[in-house]
Amino acid sequence: MLEWNSVKNLAHNNMTNEIEKLGYDDFFESNRKSLGLNEYSVARVIAEYKESYRVRDINGEYLAKITGKQMFNAARREDYPAVGDWVAISIPSEGMAVIHKILPRKTVFSKKYSNKQDVQIIATNVDTVFIVESVDRDYNLNRFERYLVLINEGKIKPVIVLNKIDLIPEEELDLKIQQIKNRFDGIDVITTSNITEQGLDELMFYIEKGKTYCFIGSSGVGKSSLVNKLLGNNEIETKTLSEATGKGRHTTTKREMYFLNNGGIVIDNPGTREVGMADANSGIENVFDEIIALSQNCKFADCTHLHESGCAVLKALENKELNEEKYLNYIKLKKESEHYEMTELEKRGKDRKFGKFIKNSLKQFKKLEP
Repeated sequence: MLEWNSVKNLAHNNMTNEIEKLGYDDFFESNRKSLGLNEYSVARVIAEYKESYRVRDINGEYLAKITGKQMFNAARREDYPAVGDWVAISIPSEGMAVIHKILPRKTVFSKKYSNKQDVQIIATNVDTVFIVESVDRDYNLNRFERYLVLINEGKIKPVIVLNKIDLIPEEELDLKIQQIKNRFDGIDVITTSNITEQGLDELMFYIEKGKTYCFIGSSGVGKSSLVNKLLGNNEIETKTLSEATGKGRHTTTKREMYFLNNGGIVIDNPGTREVGMADANSGIENVFDEIIALSQNCKFADCTHLHESGCAVLKALENKELNEEKYLNYIKLKKESEHYEMTELEKRGKDRKFGKFIKNSLKQFKKLEP
């Protein structure tokens, strides 16, 4: 017969194994303890709806909502839960679970909303992002570069997936692979086809037990179909390309997390039409390290690499030592990031002024009290 301590240890080990399958590790556990959240259960956000969330813990899945206090204290969109987050919850006997706290995020993959200042979190606590482009109509090196900047900013590993390779000749595919390798040094490239199932074994090889992977790309490139293949079923509804336009039709309308038989965790995303830059200076420096290295030799420390004399970047461009398309994309992304940073500072300035106004108003109100 097992002693009571052995029974307790066995139960604890089983619980630990189950929660690790959801991606939980020492990083989240140490933060849970430091925040004093021992009275709550921990769960992972696996889907986000308009006014609620779906969370999963070792016992199952629940619909959940945040507290009114959290909603009141939220200053921006990033203060709300996102798919991939670990959250402290309480589970009532009836009704929805309640999210009390978001645990600190290990990684954040985000982009800026189109024509807005708010940042949209695509997924959190992700280990690898698969950037999916189809080789027929969607293939675009500049778009890859935009994704790579955001992924590097989030401190996440990127992998490029060229999908629908059954649609082009092998020679054309080899050319595209070479273009990617010439433009992006050290980035892994996987070629896949949902029709012939080429490359699916290699894709599955990347996915490890307890690790989280996010699929990103335009609508119609085959992200959901790839996830279905990995799941071994058609859990995610997909549609064919529009015959009239040749463009993909949105099927995935929300971010959702799925759990594979091999223990890997994948997040499917709606198609992204635009990839706006948030405050991504470090991501830009990592992706465009060649240009950053050249800039160290510029005559002026604040060189913009646009028109200055003594600019090492422009000199390399003139001597054809630097890819012109890469240079132009660098300038464009740098301007977007700087514009975001400037407007974000302006926004914070306005928030501080409003805070002072409220504080002074309260003081005046107290003076008028009898």
